[in-house]
Amino acid sequence: MNQHSDQQHCAVVTGGARNIGQAIALRLQQDGYRVIVVDIVAPEVASLQADAYQIDLADADATRRVMTEIAERYTVSRLINNVGIVAPALLEEARLEDFDTLMHLNVRSALICTQALLPAMKAQGMGRIVMNASRVVLGKEARTIYSATKGALQSMARTWALELAEHGITVNCVAPGPIATTAFWQNNPPDSERARRIIDNIPLQRMGQPEDVAQAVSFFCDERSGFITGQTLYVCGGVTVG
Repeated sequence: MNQHSDQQHCAVVTGGARNIGQAIALRLQQDGYRVIVVDIVAPEVASLQADAYQIDLADADATRRVMTEIAERYTVSRLINNVGIVAPALLEEARLEDFDTLMHLNVRSALICTQALLPAMKAQGMGRIVMNASRVVLGKEARTIYSATKGALQSMARTWALELAEHGITVNCVAPGPIATTAFWQNNPPDSERARRIIDNIPLQRMGQPEDVAQAVSFFCDERSGFITGQTLYVCGGVTVG
């Protein structure tokens, strides 16, 4: 436990019930925060269930209502805007309904959650906001809509970093590369040629794990990381190099 073992220090993780979000939530618990998971499904891990809220973050009214309740009940100093879904499609096949869905869930929820929790962070004179972006911001086939949402998160983070610096609030992005999540294996079956090709192209010669992303989030959330803001850290095994 670090200096945050007093339960007043709370962290909100959107989409924290499974996969990368779950790893982030568990890591922040280990770091001593009281973690509040907000997701469409209930957390699978018992330690995350007590303070969990089960809502659809694509629903603006429900999100605003729950975040207002969280802001009133807890002293939140860390916000991880992690929630996100992918709708893989080539440009010609990209659907407008998917554009609306992904923009609402991946981007709009981050805006609503941040606006709701900002007053408490300003009152504390410090805060840490971390966006879960993606290496797709550098370009990837069949990711028109997904990359647009992740690019939007990255741009918002840079803007917020400038606006919030005077309040001691930092805003940064983690940008995962190939991470072994259920979504990844659904899109790339483990024994498929596509999966083998992806792994062969990772300089570190292995898939990333959700815990690798959680390590980067933990770093940005640390009180000692207060001179780093507006940055994107690629957690990608080296695929973005060269």
